[in-house]
Amino acid sequence: MRDHESILLEHVAVSRRYFLKLGAAGAAALQLSPLLAFGDDAEAKVALAAELAKFEYLTTWDNFRLIERGEPLPYTHPIEKLREVGLTQETWKLEVVSDPDAPAKLDNPLSKELGTALDWQALMKLAETRAVRYLKVMTCNNIDTPLGMGLWEGVPLRDVIWLAKPVENVRRVFYYGYHNDAPKQIFRSSLPIGRVLEDPPGEYPVLLCYKLNGEFLDGKRGGPVRMLVPDAYGFKSVKWLIRVVLTNAPFGNDTYANGNNDVDSWMKTSARIISRPAKVKVGQPVPVTGMTQVGISGLTKVQYSIAPQEPTWPADDPWFTKADWKDAQILGAPEKWGGGLAGGDLPTATIGFDATTGKAQTWPLRYSIVHWSALLTGIPAGKYDLRCRSIDANGYAQPLPRPFLKSGGNAIQTLPLTVEEA
Repeated sequence: MRDHESILLEHVAVSRRYFLKLGAAGAAALQLSPLLAFGDDAEAKVALAAELAKFEYLTTWDNFRLIERGEPLPYTHPIEKLREVGLTQETWKLEVVSDPDAPAKLDNPLSKELGTALDWQALMKLAETRAVRYLKVMTCNNIDTPLGMGLWEGVPLRDVIWLAKPVENVRRVFYYGYHNDAPKQIFRSSLPIGRVLEDPPGEYPVLLCYKLNGEFLDGKRGGPVRMLVPDAYGFKSVKWLIRVVLTNAPFGNDTYANGNNDVDSWMKTSARIISRPAKVKVGQPVPVTGMTQVGISGLTKVQYSIAPQEPTWPADDPWFTKADWKDAQILGAPEKWGGGLAGGDLPTATIGFDATTGKAQTWPLRYSIVHWSALLTGIPAGKYDLRCRSIDANGYAQPLPRPFLKSGGNAIQTLPLTVEEA
């Protein structure tokens, strides 16, 4: 059995316990769901396997979905070219320099020209005392389902910026990934200097990231080193990082600004249904399971609603605020995290986890995913729309407080459900 299957089977077992504790209705619901009612039946296990990748906590490398740029993709170059451009550990170097168009004052720029650029050996020396690990779900702001969740490790970017000894006139940090030295392929992003140098209470640091799930990044995952911005969507976590520029410019320079994206958008909290029967008989309970991405505003509830398809929902309530919302059950943290980690265990000194017990200090964790379950009963015959939404720690119901697509997709999902006469 592959590692991610074992951790997801454990998650399925948690879901089964939730339904079973509801008594006879919950036990009956298990018979409707190929995701939950696998038992010892080999054919049912095959059906289950198709669902497993949707329920991972830590996503294995092979199951991370990729959003890629570059022609050719930088990591596909021959090894000689990779060495030449600094995309191997032994040849990687990072520059931290001033912006010539809006200069910042640096007393010790890290540059290839001066022979002071940070190399892999120096980064690993910093990692001996400054390494940071945390969980983060990677999401594209224009896609409504996560690409994968990992345990990421790196050195805070600020530790390297201080090596360049910035003195004044620094308002933003521009950073660049290698993209074939072709101006039209440049991939870049930016952050306010304050976000890099100073973490608000409870926030994770921006990382020069070199590990995913305990293994050094390969080229496909953006290695040797990529940026990792915990509270942001994936376009901020630039791959194949080679250059950091400190600037006095007041505005961002992000590549995706050209696509009308909100380039300073925080990651949103949003819920999705993963498994539900599309058709049941009257009297049959309906098991529903789903996944929620926990954004910067946290998560307090996941809710579901079921409404007849006719009449159609009023156009003046596009966010379904008048629906009959009911609370779903948010499932707890897993005992084993999977993702290729030895024994499925998180390493010590992972942010958000008790160093002695290894348990999450709070749950749900921001910037991660959680799973949820609900059991619907007593539904008359008819055609319905099934919906779910999240409620964040500020009390906002999805898609608020930011319902705009270009600041991250979090529209309320709608799926059909048919209940037939027995």
